[in-house]
Amino acid sequence: MKRAILCGALAVAAGGCATFEKQKGHDQVAALVRERSGATTGWGEGSPGAEQIAARVDALLGGGLTLDGAVEIALLNSPALQATYEELGVSQAEMIQAGLLSNPTLDIKLGFPLTPSTVNELEIGLVQELVELLMLPLRTKVAAEQFQADILRVSHEALQAAAEAKKQLAAVQAEEQLLEARRKALQAAEAAADLAHRQHRAGGITDLELAERTVAHEQARVEVAQVELSLAASRERLNRLLGLWGPRTEWKVRDALPGLPVEEVPLDRLESMAIRRRLDLAVARHEVAMLARAADLARTWRYFGRVEVGVDTHQDADGPRLLGPSLVLELPVFDQRQAAIARLEAQQHRAERRLAALSVDARSEVREARARLLAARQLVLHLDANVLPLRRRVVEHSLRQYNGMQLGLYQLLEAKRAELDSERDRLEALREYWSWRFELEKLVGGRIAPPAQEARR
Repeated sequence: MKRAILCGALAVAAGGCATFEKQKGHDQVAALVRERSGATTGWGEGSPGAEQIAARVDALLGGGLTLDGAVEIALLNSPALQATYEELGVSQAEMIQAGLLSNPTLDIKLGFPLTPSTVNELEIGLVQELVELLMLPLRTKVAAEQFQADILRVSHEALQAAAEAKKQLAAVQAEEQLLEARRKALQAAEAAADLAHRQHRAGGITDLELAERTVAHEQARVEVAQVELSLAASRERLNRLLGLWGPRTEWKVRDALPGLPVEEVPLDRLESMAIRRRLDLAVARHEVAMLARAADLARTWRYFGRVEVGVDTHQDADGPRLLGPSLVLELPVFDQRQAAIARLEAQQHRAERRLAALSVDARSEVREARARLLAARQLVLHLDANVLPLRRRVVEHSLRQYNGMQLGLYQLLEAKRAELDSERDRLEALREYWSWRFELEKLVGGRIAPPAQEARR
């Protein structure tokens, strides 16, 4: 008991000096994010001012937006992520509060005489909760655990935003290239439709053939409009993620969509990486530990009710002034914290089940994402190795026959349109590949090993 009182006294001394540090925890978040993504949150050495953020964002946008630039802007400028960073301040304040004792109670009673023969009666008492003092060190540890869990949660949100920024920029890159391919297809369809109108006026083709060429031209227009709309939507999703508005939304993309890496990370390594590195799993583990500690605390002090100690001074009417200690004990006759302990134990078991479920889901999500990634990869490789070379060969032969007057212009244009369609299929498969690769980064808790030299564009 003496040791507990001494520890409590030391905690009181430390708690009384506790001050709020605005940057507390942000250095740990910055280090975790830098380790897993290679980027910085901007909070590691102090909250950046609006002018600093604006200057850095303009610099990153000025030379064309890159994957690394999108990640840095998201971590530095995203309003939603900035709000998440501020939650560390809330958590720190709660941790400081947990380390403070409740204020002592001063009780003053004054009685005035109703007859002139008596004197005033005065009673003064000063009372402090004792059990709270003894529980303070354990309560402080629980709050510190919660603060560490919040650091991990904020870091997890930052990493999710970083991976999502890459994913959205890859979508923009792919759709810009798709739009270029669709516009080429539109030019081919437009040339075919123009020729059809001239031939129809000359009586060279029927109304049916003219209608077929015209509808193909209009369908090509629709496809261009659909890609333009999808591109605009992808740009706006990225603008929201990066916190961009006004003239900054006119940014340009610097690079084309990357080609495929030479090889992939083995599945078993990705699963183990997810279990080891995912910070939402680490938060769930902290929650289990916190609830276990809280349940132990409740069981340890279940037979200790409210204990108030203090000093009391009292003067009766026409009597001496008295001074002495006071003690108020809560007798745990009916309530021995049974419900509180049962609730904490149930919460602990629930947290353990959630951790197990989250671990199973994490492994399953990694397997699914990698299966989709490999399917997209195989499709790109198949198109590169088989379909596109054949399409180009068909166009070459069609051009030779057209030059030799053995093939009509419509057949040549149709061959070219089929080649452009295959190039579109490749771009869509490549976009799917990078979308799932960046999704994998979210699922494993950070950047996967940098891809080896790209095999092809």
